[in-house]
Amino acid sequence: MPRRDFLRALGAAAVGMTLSPGGPFRSVAAAEGTRRRKGIATVRGAFLYPSTESLRQEGYYSWPGAGFDAEGHQLLYSNEIAKIAQKLAMPISMNEKPLREMASVTSFINEVKEQSPDGLLLIPFKKSDWESVTRIVKEAGIPSVILVTMGILLNPQINELHKAPGVYLICSLDNFDALECGMRMIRAAKWMKESRIVSIAGDVSKETVVEKLGTQVRALPRERFGEEFDRTETTPIVKETARAYLKNAQKVVEPSEADIVDAAKTYVACKRILDAEQGDAIMMDCLGAIRVRRFPPPCMGFMSLRDEGIPAGCQNDLDATLTMMLVQYLFDRPGFQQNASNETEKNHYYGAHCTCPTKLDGPNGSPEPYILRNHAESGIGVAPQVLWRVGQEVTIAHYLSGESPQMIVYSGKVVGRYDTPPAGGCRTNVEVEVNEVADACDVKGMHQTIFYGNYARQLRAFCQLFGIPLLT
Repeated sequence: MPRRDFLRALGAAAVGMTLSPGGPFRSVAAAEGTRRRKGIATVRGAFLYPSTESLRQEGYYSWPGAGFDAEGHQLLYSNEIAKIAQKLAMPISMNEKPLREMASVTSFINEVKEQSPDGLLLIPFKKSDWESVTRIVKEAGIPSVILVTMGILLNPQINELHKAPGVYLICSLDNFDALECGMRMIRAAKWMKESRIVSIAGDVSKETVVEKLGTQVRALPRERFGEEFDRTETTPIVKETARAYLKNAQKVVEPSEADIVDAAKTYVACKRILDAEQGDAIMMDCLGAIRVRRFPPPCMGFMSLRDEGIPAGCQNDLDATLTMMLVQYLFDRPGFQQNASNETEKNHYYGAHCTCPTKLDGPNGSPEPYILRNHAESGIGVAPQVLWRVGQEVTIAHYLSGESPQMIVYSGKVVGRYDTPPAGGCRTNVEVEVNEVADACDVKGMHQTIFYGNYARQLRAFCQLFGIPLLT
C-alpha cells in the first residue's frame, strides 16, 4: 500500500483523537492509567549572619564589607527560593531568623537530626559564620547545598568543602540557577529511591533493590511481554501510534505497513505492563526475543517511551537504565543508550544503537527528524534512525552499580552521523568530539547514555553530593 493510502486508512480509524508529534500520546497515557506517585523531597535550610545593627555597633564588618545588606539579601533569596520550591514541587523550609549564636546553631542541628530531611540548604552572609556552616554539615550528616555569594569567603574556607563528599558548594554571585540544580539533585536522589524498574528477561519473577540508589527492580519472565503483545489488537490507539510514526518520519526505507503497526503494538504493550506493575522505567532482553522471533523488536516503542520521559533500557541493561532514569530526573532529558566505538583517524567517539528518543531537547522541545528503518542486526521490524543535530553539545554518562558504585562522565560535541549503509552497525549513530580525553579510544564504558546539553559539571556535583566516586 502506498504511504499516502496507508496514512489515510489509519487516519480514518483515528478520527477524533489528538495526535501528539514526536511519539508521546496523551490518549494512551489517559487510557492506561498512571504510574506510582513519587514522594516529596524535603529540604531544611537556614541563613547565617549577624544583624547589620550589631555590626555597626562593633564597628568592623570584614567580608562582605560595610555596604552589604544582609537582611535585604535574605529577603531577595527567600523570594527566589520560594519560586524554586514551587517550580520543583518540593518544600524548602528556611528558618525565619538567621542563625548566629552557638545555641541557635545547636538547636538547628538537633531539629535536622530529628526531622531527617532529604537535604540541607545553608546560606552564610558573613565569613565569620563559616565555622558554623562546617559544623552543621559535619554533625547533621545530610546532603548539603551551600550557597555563598561572591565576596563572602576566601580560598581557605572554600577549599574546606569544595570537594567534600556530601556537599555541593556554590560560590557565585546570586546564582539561583545553580541553586535550582542543587535542589534537583536532592529531588532526583529521592525519586531514584522510590522508583521501580520493570525488567523483562528470563523465566523467573523476583524483586531486588539496587544498592546505594535504592531503586526497586521487578523482574518478569520474558514471556510476559509476548503475551501482552499477542493480546494487543489493532485498536484506534495502535492505529494512531502507527500513523504518527509514519507521518512524522522523513522517509521509510525497509519496513512494511504491517511492521509499523506491530511497532505501535510494542509501545502499547510496554505501557500496559508499566501501568500494571506501577513501573517508572522498563528494560528488556529484546535481543533474546528477536533471535527466536517471539515478537518484533520494541525499538519504536522504546523511542516513544523515552520521548515521554520514561526510561527504556535495551538488552536488559540495568546500569544503562539507571543512568537514563537519573539523567531524566536531574535534567529532564531523555538518553540514548548506545554501543561504544571510535573513528580513529579523526579521533572521535562513535556510538550507535537501534532505538533513540527524538525529543532530545526534552518533552517541551521539538523532535529531531528520523527515518524508519528495520532493526539492523536482525533485518526485521522497525527502528528509528534519529538524525542528531551537528554542533550540539552533549554529555556522556554511565552509572556503574554494585556495592561500590561509580560514575563515568564526559562532555563533547556532535560532529557527524552516518547512513547505514555505507556504514555498518546500528541505525541511529552519532560521532562525538570528546573534551576530557586526548585519545577517543580511552573513553570508558559500554552502553553509556548520551544526551543533549553539557551537564558534566552538574553530574559530577551530584556524585559528590551523594558520595558516588567518579571513574573519569
